[in-house]
Amino acid sequence: MNNPAIRTGLLLIVAVVGIGLYASVFTVGQMQQALVLQLGRVRDVLNPVGQNKPGLYFKVPFTDSVVLFDKRVLDLDLPVQTLLTADRQNLEVDAFARYRIVDPLKFYQSVGTIALANQRLASFTNSALRNVLARTSRDAIVRTERSDLMNTIQEDVNRQAKGLGVEIVDLRMTRVDLPAKNSQAVYDRMTSERKKEATDIRANGDQAATLIRAKADRDVVVILAEANQKQEELRGQGDADKNRILAEAFGQDADFFAFYRSMQAYEHALKGQDTRLVVSPGSDFFRYFNDPQGRRPLGGRDGAAQPTASGNSATTGAVR
Repeated sequence: MNNPAIRTGLLLIVAVVGIGLYASVFTVGQMQQALVLQLGRVRDVLNPVGQNKPGLYFKVPFTDSVVLFDKRVLDLDLPVQTLLTADRQNLEVDAFARYRIVDPLKFYQSVGTIALANQRLASFTNSALRNVLARTSRDAIVRTERSDLMNTIQEDVNRQAKGLGVEIVDLRMTRVDLPAKNSQAVYDRMTSERKKEATDIRANGDQAATLIRAKADRDVVVILAEANQKQEELRGQGDADKNRILAEAFGQDADFFAFYRSMQAYEHALKGQDTRLVVSPGSDFFRYFNDPQGRRPLGGRDGAAQPTASGNSATTGAVR
């Protein structure tokens, strides 16, 4: 045991055993799944999705290799792309997906790495987005059917992703908007539509105002005509009442009526400061000047001056 050669040999043996043990032992974490490859051929699948067997495992040194895959949900961020809808509208769609590896063997055989899997899934997702949104209107994408459309796209991508050994657990469109270059055109179109709407409203208002004014003018004419008609009826009724009253008064006292009418005739005929009348001396017009009873004179001289009323001169005489 004190021989240096023996000690060296033992140390070499211990080192070889240690290296062998280190090369033959590996661990699979709680969030990992593993493939054990023997000379490039898959020998075993450890801790796949649906099983919970993490821990310490052994492999054959130098001939077996281990490939680890994540069991957690992985992110797939898609670039913004411009899509054409069924109503010929260009939309910028920003989407993302969440997936996990459910079959590590198929995943290893089809893509092998996460980076390549992301490229294939991005291609599947973009294709599904184009196919589904191309059959849908802009309003349905933005408002009414967005959730159903995302479910349809997810189902379509999942059908293709099964061949890669992955499952899409979530797919969302984070932003759906018009392209920036179309913003001004959309704004101009909205402005034009609002101006057209305002013009229609003003035209309807002017038409309504014209109808209201015409109706008001017609109502004014009708009201004035009815008022004039009522006025004439009342005036006629008043004249009729006046004549009736005068007739009744004449029937009660004919002499007083004749005297009253003569006084009215004097009042209207002798207006002004220089009224002159040339009448016959025997005229009935001034008979109340000669006799308060209104009796006609039995005789008289031609040209005799008669009394004047209120400063007016009345001249009587024979007109030749």
